[in-house]
Amino acid sequence: MRDRRPRVPEPGGAQIFVVAALLALAPAVLAASGGAGPSQEAGTAALRLDSLDGLELINARADLVTYRARWALRLSPPPGREPDGGEPLAILPESDFEDGTIEAEIAGAPRPDAPADMRGFVGIVFRAQQHGARFEHFYLRPTNGRAEDQLRRNHSVQYQSVPEYPWHRLRKENPGVYESSADLQPGVWTKLKIVVSGTRARLYVNGADQPCLVVNDLKMGRVRGQIGLWAHPTTEAYFSEVRITGLR
Repeated sequence: MRDRRPRVPEPGGAQIFVVAALLALAPAVLAASGGAGPSQEAGTAALRLDSLDGLELINARADLVTYRARWALRLSPPPGREPDGGEPLAILPESDFEDGTIEAEIAGAPRPDAPADMRGFVGIVFRAQQHGARFEHFYLRPTNGRAEDQLRRNHSVQYQSVPEYPWHRLRKENPGVYESSADLQPGVWTKLKIVVSGTRARLYVNGADQPCLVVNDLKMGRVRGQIGLWAHPTTEAYFSEVRITGLR
């Protein structure tokens, strides 16, 4: 079964809507650990998600909520936004990142009014440029994780590179190469770890020793950019416990 999600304008297109202007990231948001601050090459930062200061919201509304007994950031479309009005994205402005590790706990499930074939798309963006016009991306399709249809299970996790290599182009040109199976459940906290080095990236789910998806040819090449939280407009998306190593 193929995804039939509504095609939304690619980030950076004419319909992109910036809800919040780029702000200076408050010191309370990023806390350095291990003696290395975010400004250092080997910096490590933990995003506590206890403030919305410093987030650049694109096609998005962000709220601080309690979800499944955990303090979290909820990402959703702005009120009154049309379903095809762009994918919600929250960029961390001072997350200058090329190589390193991104860890987070995320949860996604289809919104109550979502079409039946929506999958709860939620994920992490990295090396984002031009206010979200270009980025590398891993995301989950949680309702596929335990589907009885094996083909759907094989589409549980996905890599894409926006805008040149969206998921549907990668699937058409290289079936099965940029997506894989993983044990996921909709609406449940899922541990995500992304390890990036040069033009290679590995996606790990729920503390596994081995990656569930390996990408050896990141389509943007070796570039720097920002890190962001991403969801599809049809998804209830939550983010918590974000930790980044490799910041400058």
